[in-house]
Amino acid sequence: MPRILIVEDNKTLANLVAKKITAELECDVDIAYKLSEAKLFLKKYKYFITLLDINLPDAPNGEIVDYVLASGNHAIILSANIDKNFRKKMLEKNIIDYVNKGGVNDVNYIIQTIKRLQKNQNHKILVVDDSIVFRKQMQMMLENMFFKVVTVAHGEEALGILENVHDFSLVLTDHYMPVMQGLELTLEIRKKYSKNDLGIIAISSNNDEEITALFLKNGANDYIYKPFSKEEFSCRVNNSIEALENIHTIINHANRDFLTGLYNRRYFFKDMEEYFPHAMKSSEAFTLAMVDIDNFKQINDTYGHETGDRVISHLADILRTGTNADDLVARFGGEEFCIALKNIAPAQATATLERLRKKTEETSVTAHGGDEIRFSISIGAISTHEDSLDESIHQADLMLYNAKQNGKNRVVHD
Repeated sequence: MPRILIVEDNKTLANLVAKKITAELECDVDIAYKLSEAKLFLKKYKYFITLLDINLPDAPNGEIVDYVLASGNHAIILSANIDKNFRKKMLEKNIIDYVNKGGVNDVNYIIQTIKRLQKNQNHKILVVDDSIVFRKQMQMMLENMFFKVVTVAHGEEALGILENVHDFSLVLTDHYMPVMQGLELTLEIRKKYSKNDLGIIAISSNNDEEITALFLKNGANDYIYKPFSKEEFSCRVNNSIEALENIHTIINHANRDFLTGLYNRRYFFKDMEEYFPHAMKSSEAFTLAMVDIDNFKQINDTYGHETGDRVISHLADILRTGTNADDLVARFGGEEFCIALKNIAPAQATATLERLRKKTEETSVTAHGGDEIRFSISIGAISTHEDSLDESIHQADLMLYNAKQNGKNRVVHD
């Protein structure tokens, strides 16, 4: 569990901030009212974030900031000092942010910032700039925002990285670079990655509006002029990452079944309509299987729909964990599921489906009243496919019908 240190001599404010943080974040919070107390905490713990007042009884001129940074911790300043020169001086240090103490809204801003920093740990950013000074500067700022960072010197090197590493969320690219310039890099990236997959921010000292427009028209999400302030840089990067996350959330909701978290019927057909002809053309062996919970109506009628949902979710977990990462498992609706076991011989597919059937038979779900419910599944599968995906699924459905007619709790594989 992450740990947060609040250093604030106003005890009322310190307790208010601590209370709101613990209410909204899963973390432990420590409070120090002066530098000497903060030192004791910092010797004992490593903190995810420290929130620092810069006017303390034993450190009136921001000494706490240098001490915290020297200890290897991340710092956000929470101060009532609104002097612009002092604020600028503090922002030149390797702090994350400088927040003015003005009321509840500022506390809410801090909480949202911490949430953002926690999410940033899941993102990787590629920095492309031929200036080692700017590369180091951006790397330091991004790592201070908890991003994973990879840096390269020009566009061709960036394309090589993107060819082999596919989990980047954002590319920051300079415009003028040797070998391959930023605009050409943007065009090449967009041939493979859409804005829904990978964000691009162009960074340049060129303030020609035509260049800015060219970048934005050809796939850049944003454009930052050099030199830039730390706050502008942080806001623009975070905004691009949040936009990407929001898009992924929308897409995920559209593709996933709300109850089980498995893919839905719509996504199954979208994926398989690409995979099916490729597999048929390349003679890749694969199996389509229809899965249905036996006597599900009886479970619903006896124990209620809430328990029925538990049964469906329990089976979904079995199917998800019992198949490979490349396989596709979808809930088609009600108690019916469809599985595509990819790149697998028929005999191995039968063994996999039997394991799923047996695992289901051996486990149970607890009903609301405490009863242990055991249930079984029937599976119909085909490895010899028809000319179209629809026809193949229809044949798997016929195999499922045979499994039901022949006593249920069995696998019928052509």
